[in-house]
Amino acid sequence: MAAPLLSVRDLVVEFPTRRGVLRALDKVSFDIAEGEVLGMVGESGAGKSLTGAAIIGLLEPPGRIAGGEIWLRGERIDNFSPEKMRRIRGRRIGMVFQDPLTSLNPLYTVAQQLIETIRTHMEVSEKEARTRAVALLDRVGIPAAARRIDDYPHHFSGGMRQRVVIALALAAEPELVIADEPTTALDVSVQAQIIDVLKEICAERGASVMLITHDMGVIAETADRVAVLYAGRMAEIGPVRDVIQAAEHPYTIGLMGSIPTLTQTADRLTQIPGAMPRLNAIPRGCAFNPRCKDVYNRCLVERPELIAREGGRHVACWLYEPVKEAFNV
Repeated sequence: MAAPLLSVRDLVVEFPTRRGVLRALDKVSFDIAEGEVLGMVGESGAGKSLTGAAIIGLLEPPGRIAGGEIWLRGERIDNFSPEKMRRIRGRRIGMVFQDPLTSLNPLYTVAQQLIETIRTHMEVSEKEARTRAVALLDRVGIPAAARRIDDYPHHFSGGMRQRVVIALALAAEPELVIADEPTTALDVSVQAQIIDVLKEICAERGASVMLITHDMGVIAETADRVAVLYAGRMAEIGPVRDVIQAAEHPYTIGLMGSIPTLTQTADRLTQIPGAMPRLNAIPRGCAFNPRCKDVYNRCLVERPELIAREGGRHVACWLYEPVKEAFNV
């Protein structure tokens, strides 16, 4: 098999505090193949956005990568200097943030921001950069792009600003695009348009996508594989159709059961009892054990690693470990 474009191995992210060190990501591992769309889902606080920030080198201090490795096309990047990492951002890894206003400078026109990004990473003249910028805006669906390019961000609607952010992320033709909740603040109809634009352009350019979202509908329509995070740990990862239609981890089963369908006959949706633990109160063993209806002794004392299943799926659950009977009372 071809080597993955991105490989994350045993990634650990910690936040030192006066009361001790909080571990926000705990040995997270996954790969993204060239041209693949990997969806990453989980509750708020599961570590989805933090994973993206760690990959692109934008962890907020005092957050730090305390362990593991991040490889981009066979080159380790987690130990790069800030200056070397800055050159990778935009050129090799593009980022689409949840709020477009955090990505766009309100004091500069869209033209200035796009042209600067293009010329920072590519050796082109200002005229050629402007031509590329107009073409990008046109491709992401900005009407009258040649005229609107000289507008300021506040002249655009929320959906149009997000299109500009996608153009900005793709300006230097990166190999990987990390999209962090790119449709959260948008209308449902606009959400679908934004996801379609992102997926189509990345497919045209052969770019891989890491799509961070809490919306399983978006994942089902967009991703090739899906990774489910819980309390900073990987719960399940596999082909999106397999995970959605036949989830195996009890947490993923709960997530799937909480989504309404047109064929739903039950009066109530599935509910996962309790709440995700705080970083300073993650239980021993499996982090999901206080909320799991299938919990048994081993879950309380030993953390499960990802266990290989059929079809390229991996599940971090002792229910799929052959020797589980030895730990029953």
